[in-house]
Amino acid sequence: MARNELRPVIKLKSTAGTGYTYVTRKNRRNDPDRLTLRKYDPTIRQHVLFREER
Repeated sequence: MARNELRPVIKLKSTAGTGYTYVTRKNRRNDPDRLTLRKYDPTIRQHVLFREER
């Protein structure tokens, strides 16, 4: 199965400065800008914002 450029693999990095990351895929057609999600950071045991890094 070929990799699709419409759904690239991205890294989400914690804005809390812990260095924790999530790896996920996104749909470029629905989200052309950088993605920001609120997810759990186990280092500080809280939900914080994670932003897409390139």
